[in-house]
Amino acid sequence: MPSPEPTVSSSNLAEQLVRLTRRMHRAQKHHLEHLDIAFTPAQSRLLRIVGHYRDTPPRMADLAERLEVVPRAVTTLVDALEANGAVRRVPDTANRRVVRIELTDAGRSTLRVLRSARQAAAEDILAPLTAEQREVLGGLLATLVDGPGTHH
Repeated sequence: MPSPEPTVSSSNLAEQLVRLTRRMHRAQKHHLEHLDIAFTPAQSRLLRIVGHYRDTPPRMADLAERLEVVPRAVTTLVDALEANGAVRRVPDTANRRVVRIELTDAGRSTLRVLRSARQAAAEDILAPLTAEQREVLGGLLATLVDGPGTHH
């Protein structure tokens, strides 16, 4: 027996996901308005990625790979974050030709604020859902993010 046609088209779901992402960015921006923090979503993502490296700061190539962009794009993002005092370039102790990117104290503080704003934005958006609906949504999103075809 053939499977029934989906009631919601993939293009409709794609549009809803895009709209939800935009709404999340707007909500996060709203929670940051009273602060003097003006990072683009790409800069915020790079800051979060750098923050995930605990022992050894990442190389530019590591960041490009994680962001799935060309190294030049990372250079532009790092330049902006460095100008804001959130990260600094440091030479690798084993190979002085390699440059690593590490968070500054200001960057760690900014990252905490960004995480808090992101959490508050998520709470705003998820407020209409019951705990059970949140569990289901979390499972569905995990399947999509971590499912087949992912590169990470």
